[in-house]
Amino acid sequence: MNQFNTVKKQAPKAVLILSSLLISTPWLSHAQLANTQEPTATEAAANSATAPKHNPLNQVKTYTCPMHPEVISHEPGRCPKCNMFLVEKLDAANPAAEHAQHQAADHQASEHGQTSADKATSQVFDTPTPKADSLVKAQNHVTTIKYVCPMHAHIISDVPGTCPICGMNLEKVETGGNTQEININVSGSMQQALALKVAKVERDTLWKFVETVGQIDYDESQITHIHARVTGWIEKLMIKSVGDTVKKDQLIYEIYSPDLINAQDDYLLAMDTAKANGQGRYKDLVRNAGLRLSFLGFNDRQIKQLAESHQTQYRVPFYAKEDGIVKALDIRDGMYIQPSTEVMSVVDLSKVWVIADVFENEQSWIAKGQKAEIAVPAMNISGIEGTIDYIYPELDPVTRSLRVRVVLNNTEVDLRPKTLAKVSLFGGPNKDVLVIPQEALIQTGKENRVIVKQTDDSFTAKAVTVGMMSQGKAEIISGLNEGERVVISGQFLLDSEASLKGSLMRLSSGHQH
Repeated sequence: MNQFNTVKKQAPKAVLILSSLLISTPWLSHAQLANTQEPTATEAAANSATAPKHNPLNQVKTYTCPMHPEVISHEPGRCPKCNMFLVEKLDAANPAAEHAQHQAADHQASEHGQTSADKATSQVFDTPTPKADSLVKAQNHVTTIKYVCPMHAHIISDVPGTCPICGMNLEKVETGGNTQEININVSGSMQQALALKVAKVERDTLWKFVETVGQIDYDESQITHIHARVTGWIEKLMIKSVGDTVKKDQLIYEIYSPDLINAQDDYLLAMDTAKANGQGRYKDLVRNAGLRLSFLGFNDRQIKQLAESHQTQYRVPFYAKEDGIVKALDIRDGMYIQPSTEVMSVVDLSKVWVIADVFENEQSWIAKGQKAEIAVPAMNISGIEGTIDYIYPELDPVTRSLRVRVVLNNTEVDLRPKTLAKVSLFGGPNKDVLVIPQEALIQTGKENRVIVKQTDDSFTAKAVTVGMMSQGKAEIISGLNEGERVVISGQFLLDSEASLKGSLMRLSSGHQH
């Protein structure tokens, strides 16, 4: 009883001490309060087990392949077709569930990627180092085998395995050590789907054949410019417009000119003087007066007529000297003309020129005197034969082409100037050369490549040196042998060329993952 009283008396002192400690150390009170409020992990598990399940994440999950949506599974794993990791199929109706599933899928892919990457790294870097003899043999070996991911081209390995990103099997790629060749395996069904066609490398004769376009033009040597050699007035013009046909000795116009009247009078006076005083002394005077009339435009028939009639003509007629077509007409009735005035120009269309453009790299194929064939599709004319008459000395600075002149006979006047024409120029042959169809070439600017089909039905990209190209064929100087088969059609060539070139650059630099 005494002890109880003693404890009872000391109790207030203990309460005071405990209160002072709690006040001086508030973190202790908070920690104790948290411990009293938060349930333990065992209690939380028991509560969750007994609580009703309303969480949508607890529903059955569905997994599918990103490359093959028809592959569906209720458990995580790999696609049986492409070996990619199955990803969880999202439910767009529940945004919260979708977000949680995204996080879970990312976490799962990260774990798979890290595990696969560690395995691939250990396979690549944990391989024992080969001896020196092995290194020499490897360097002298013709081909090098690499394994590349079809979806991620930067994933390259020396050993087979799977891609650490998507899980697909690495595909085998063979590359030449110094030949820069890549072997590509394409299944037979895929070849049929791509409609691949091949052609053999064979020997043939390539003609230096140039097919280009040209324009029909006047033969400038057949153009006649008509000028009056005196001053005067046009009294009567027989030609009405440009394009009229003119025949030789046809009356063109009549002119009144005081100079022509004086020249006729001088000629008659010289004739009368020579007749009265004898032909000896005045013979040269008559001849000089007749030459003056001839130079002023009189023909021999007009001079003879003047000598016989002794009648001066005040309206002097002028006649055409050649057949042709009026190309230009610059006068009309009543006009006053001078010697500097061009009355008209007449062109003979019995011969025409064809001016053709030849590309700069083909200028060595042509020479003067070579045969040419002309066709005018607009006029339904073809098979006109001609010869190269002239090669112009300089290239056109704009089109970088060389102009060639071909002369054609046009007796029926079927060819009209300024009409476009197709021109075929035939040069010499280039005999017994390796040729392939021109469509087989993959021209990258820096080099020319072809896809060669091997005997085992694999495909190899080869760099070739190309010579002349003519008539749809290309000469191969180096890079191919006679009898090899090159691919000449297939849409994949255009896209695969770029990817093959990029793969070569990455493999040659030794960049690996």
